[in-house]
Amino acid sequence: MAHVVVFDLETIPDLEAVSRMHGVEPHDDAQARGIVGEKFCKLPLHRIACIGALIAESSDNGWIVRSLGAPHLGDRSEADLIASFADRLNDLRPCLVSFNGSGFDLPVLRYRAMVNQLSAPGLYARGYFKRYSDDAVDLCDVLASFTSQGKCKLDELSRILGLPGKPDGVDGSKVAEYVATGRVQEVADYCETDVVNTYRVWLRYELMRGTLTPGAYDQSERDLADFIDARSVERPHLAPFARQPSSSEGSIGSISN
Repeated sequence: MAHVVVFDLETIPDLEAVSRMHGVEPHDDAQARGIVGEKFCKLPLHRIACIGALIAESSDNGWIVRSLGAPHLGDRSEADLIASFADRLNDLRPCLVSFNGSGFDLPVLRYRAMVNQLSAPGLYARGYFKRYSDDAVDLCDVLASFTSQGKCKLDELSRILGLPGKPDGVDGSKVAEYVATGRVQEVADYCETDVVNTYRVWLRYELMRGTLTPGAYDQSERDLADFIDARSVERPHLAPFARQPSSSEGSIGSISN
């Protein structure tokens, strides 16, 4: 396993698809919103607003973060977001890591590629849609031993493990509102924090099962801290993950020397 891609989607209702599904006027967004209401949409109706991804490469001393980003609808079309992500998977053929990816993110990617009439063979570069495969590790699923009663939320687990968790005042229920009001960059920033939390949970999982030695785990954490520290000025939303002078001075979720 040379590369791992930790990813997360943020989505909004596809009102045009809702209209087609229910046979209403195609441009009557108000009626489509009324149909959606407060319900959680069926997965094919989730238009992808943002794809957050962290790419890390294996080394003799752990994992090295190569990139972190969350391209979004403010800069690209949904089709381009999906195509670019799938092309990257095709190039790297990485292990995919997510939190609830088998139940949401992966099927949404597949549905939305079809809605956009895309050829996206990268989504099949490895056995990403096989639930029990190591090609795609859904931490929510795996850590609960594939049972519903064992599952918990990413924010809950992150905080239990001493990680920062989600930023205060932001959650997935606000994504559609933020996108509609031109705050899509804030959605992308929020998505990046989810990706970093997921990566750190995965590192802890790898340590637990012996795939990472304690030394390699510590080095992987230090590398992540270095990566974030080098970008702290332009990406202040990642500040909770930055290196602190000492564990006693930093927050419980900070990365210390």
